[in-house]
Amino acid sequence: MRTIAIDAMGGENAPKAIVDAVLKVKPELPETKMVLFGDEAKIKALIPAEQLDDQLAIVNTTEVIADEDEPVKAIRSKKDSSMVVAANYVKQGKADALLSLGNTGALLASGIFIIGRIKGIARPGLMPTLPASSYNNEFNIIDVGANAKSKAEYILQWAKMGTFYAEKVRGIKNPRVALLNNGAESDKGDDLHQEVYQLLAEGSLNFIGNIEGNELMTGKADVVATDGFSGNVALKSIEGMSSVLLHSLKDSLLNNGLFTKLGALMIKGGINEMRQKYDTARHGGAVLLGVNAPVVKTHGRSGARAIYYTLKQVDKILKENLISDFKNEFGK
Repeated sequence: MRTIAIDAMGGENAPKAIVDAVLKVKPELPETKMVLFGDEAKIKALIPAEQLDDQLAIVNTTEVIADEDEPVKAIRSKKDSSMVVAANYVKQGKADALLSLGNTGALLASGIFIIGRIKGIARPGLMPTLPASSYNNEFNIIDVGANAKSKAEYILQWAKMGTFYAEKVRGIKNPRVALLNNGAESDKGDDLHQEVYQLLAEGSLNFIGNIEGNELMTGKADVVATDGFSGNVALKSIEGMSSVLLHSLKDSLLNNGLFTKLGALMIKGGINEMRQKYDTARHGGAVLLGVNAPVVKTHGRSGARAIYYTLKQVDKILKENLISDFKNEFGK
């Protein structure tokens, strides 16, 4: 049985949203055990007694890493926090993957310093799956913030890891790889991006060239490689714009008179289809690639629905033996 260690105290809606998601996904993943780490009394109060079985367990912890805590200091000082105890379960082989909605920096530090890097990986990279308007209807972008400073060889390795993930987990043959840059031409960007462009162009990946920010969601590329700073800005921009557009559309259709409301009813199916297409929650969480077990981060404001999809994503990563294959591919 696969086991997912879940930080039940991380995020704005913890532990209720996390428990609700676990209870919803549990019957769909009969071969997966989920262990919730956190305040046992609070968690247990949300779970019907009959649901606590071989597939669902609670490990009591007494501390929580807050969003404002300094990441490395927090994982060293809060040894009995839900996140750190969960990470140690993974390190000790008691669990196969770690999921948290908590402090991003602390989760990355837990992945790197507790669970550990795969030998041969220079710097792990954080990679979400985001919606796109055409082709496969989604794309991966790496790194989106695990590394504030980047080197050309790091970005090249992130492109390779992203490609490997797209092939194994998303089932894409020969994924198209692009480099996020401020222009399409090969000589665009600073020295770092020009160097990365040459490495990608000379390598064995299906490199299609540079991609600009306005093309990210068009489906032009399956994997987008970028430095951590630019990737984080791009990710927050996409998440923010998607939320603003969907809410603005809803307000416009429901608050502008009877005829507008009638028109909205006529196109309800198309609106729902568009909303689902650009709903970032359906694409799961961001995966820290390059560590010895799947470490997945879901947005701190996530509700049960987003956590539900992320649990299914983690289970699929485990089913595909991604980490074992990563070690064979990169751990040389």
